[in-house]
Amino acid sequence: MTSISFLDEAPTGDLLTDYDRRNVKLYLRLLDAEADGAQWEDAVEVIFGIDPVMQPERARKVHDSHLARAHWMTEHGYKILRRGRPN
Repeated sequence: MTSISFLDEAPTGDLLTDYDRRNVKLYLRLLDAEADGAQWEDAVEVIFGIDPVMQPERARKVHDSHLARAHWMTEHGYKILRRGRPN
């Protein structure tokens, strides 16, 4: 498994963050897992390496906040990515 750096809670708000830019692939993996019908417990264990049995609250917070941010990226964040970073 590749080691990734992530926060326990994804950013919120209407600004694209450096964290979002660094974790686009992570967001895509979550969206793919959701589209494939994967259980959230399986997704959080595979993608983040968190055992949902041992850390249920943390696992749920990490999964849900990042999935919500991934959806935000598909609705709003991608437009900011396309424009590029402001000078």
